[in-house]
Amino acid sequence: MSEPADLLPTVHAYDDGAARLDAVATIDALDRGEVSPSELIEATIARAERLDPQLGAVAFERYDAVRAAAPSRRRRRGSFEGVPTFIKDMVPVAGLPLTWGSVALSGGPPLKRSGGIAVDIEAMGMPIVGSSTMPEWGFTSSTEFPHTDPTRNPWNPGRTVGGSSGGAAALVASGVVPIAHAADGGGSIRIPAACAGLVGLKPTQGRLRRHPDEARLPVAVTVDGVVTRTVRDTARWYAEMERVRPSRAVPPLGEVTGPPSRRLRIGVLSEAPGIAVPDDPTLATLDVTAALLEELGHHVEAAPLPIDAGQFRDDFIAYFQFLVFAATRTARLTHGPHVKISEITHFTDGMAGSFRTAPHRVVSAARRLRQVRRQLADTFRRYDLLLSPTVSTLPPELGHLSPTHEYETLLGRMIPWVAFTPMANAAGTPAISLPMGFDAETHLPVGAMLSADFGEDALLLQVGLELEAARPWALSRLA
Repeated sequence: MSEPADLLPTVHAYDDGAARLDAVATIDALDRGEVSPSELIEATIARAERLDPQLGAVAFERYDAVRAAAPSRRRRRGSFEGVPTFIKDMVPVAGLPLTWGSVALSGGPPLKRSGGIAVDIEAMGMPIVGSSTMPEWGFTSSTEFPHTDPTRNPWNPGRTVGGSSGGAAALVASGVVPIAHAADGGGSIRIPAACAGLVGLKPTQGRLRRHPDEARLPVAVTVDGVVTRTVRDTARWYAEMERVRPSRAVPPLGEVTGPPSRRLRIGVLSEAPGIAVPDDPTLATLDVTAALLEELGHHVEAAPLPIDAGQFRDDFIAYFQFLVFAATRTARLTHGPHVKISEITHFTDGMAGSFRTAPHRVVSAARRLRQVRRQLADTFRRYDLLLSPTVSTLPPELGHLSPTHEYETLLGRMIPWVAFTPMANAAGTPAISLPMGFDAETHLPVGAMLSADFGEDALLLQVGLELEAARPWALSRLA
């Protein structure tokens, strides 16, 4: 699982010295006057135009508008003002269309105003140069499409970069931008982070602005976040976001800058019984990570899965079938008369249809999902953190998780692959994927995931910083 010191993605922009800087180093360069916001914007646009024909990660661009609005100077040292980024094609951004990755939603006019977390990102002063690709409504774990080219993994372009925040991961891993918005409703920050060799924190529910529709749902599962190359970038971004829009739902996070002050009890989950047995590279990465944590003085031991894996799988599927049905049923009302619901994918249609056959199932499924936080809280009285794979195998070849497959075929392939990530969504608890391994045969990163109790995001970042310092991964060594 060792990797050469000069390891880079197959598709990258790291021949450009500015691209090698992570977000914190970029901020420092701005503060020192070594580069201006307008120069950063131009360099970002140039990298995107050069690499995106190979990646397929940019959904829509607003290059001219962001050039015109480039700030002439920074108002606050240490801030993200002037650091360009992309936002996932599920958040309203003024001047961009909004399609949620679906042909069915295409054809609408550019939006007149931004909404959701885009408002907070703009308040941080980050120029949004475009939107990143995602699979239809974010309901599948590979950023592939029925009628257009897929988004490709920069490390191995024949493999998936995951989903649903696949475009964001491809843009960050390739060096187009150092940080990009992502969102996670069942693993959609952590899965692409694992596929692309990035840091992906799914925060505690309520730490960032809540999605407006979540308040009306039986279980809130989706949160915003970012994917980055380094843990310090993620830590700085959350500190800045907390300054822009403090949360009343969770304890303040502040900026995490170092390891935990005490040694931790860490339980290891190596399989999801009856659902997923990880492949050899994934298990090797898990073992290496557990051993490193022990070397750092933490107590590490095998732990049982804190939930009934089979029942949880069935409940989460039933709940997502309900979400798909709701999204398709209200699409024209939510997005406008241009919506062509007949053009949704086989998978989306199959999920909605499955809900219609037995709609009553969602009531008991939602009730059990709301109990997952309590079940996890019991486990976290014994352990400070849980360590598991992020996904159960290496990123599969493109086409394996294509939305052109029949609904049941695709669902049957996805569930074992993403078996470890949805638990944190149901519980609203934080989890982070770190690129702790690498498979030389396929030239692909391998992620390991740490999960914590409600509100313990800082602990995950502290341990992430400690692991990164002890064994830096490929893209963190560039900064």
